[in-house]
Amino acid sequence: MTGAKIGAIVTSALVIMYVALLGNTAIILIGSGSLLPALLGGLLMIFPVLAIWAIVAELRFGLKVEKLAKQLEQSGQWPHFEYELRPSGRPTRASADAEFGKFRDAAYADPDNWTRWFALGLAYDAASDRRRARACMRKAIKLSE
Repeated sequence: MTGAKIGAIVTSALVIMYVALLGNTAIILIGSGSLLPALLGGLLMIFPVLAIWAIVAELRFGLKVEKLAKQLEQSGQWPHFEYELRPSGRPTRASADAEFGKFRDAAYADPDNWTRWFALGLAYDAASDRRRARACMRKAIKLSE
């Protein structure tokens, strides 16, 4: 099991524990018999629902990205990046930016190819732009279905 999976499991377990404690507090407030605590308890019930929805959405996203990554690896189409790496193993910003243009141009030239969008997502991630990386991965998932 990879470190990312272990991290996701631990984080999910902590959030579920938080949701349980918050839900318990909300139930106690709702059952207090007073209007204001009952209203606060009702509002507190929103947070556990949102937390559970977020966990499920993130886990589904991660599993779909992992599935696409396995498909690329098995087919021998994993994108090749020529990054200069830091001691941590992450690419330097300059080398990530230099490689990024190549993958951006390939994705825009072939907009219906999920493998291009997946590679662009990896390039965005290497350039530390997580928001755009996730958007490209979502597009790759949608195109692959």
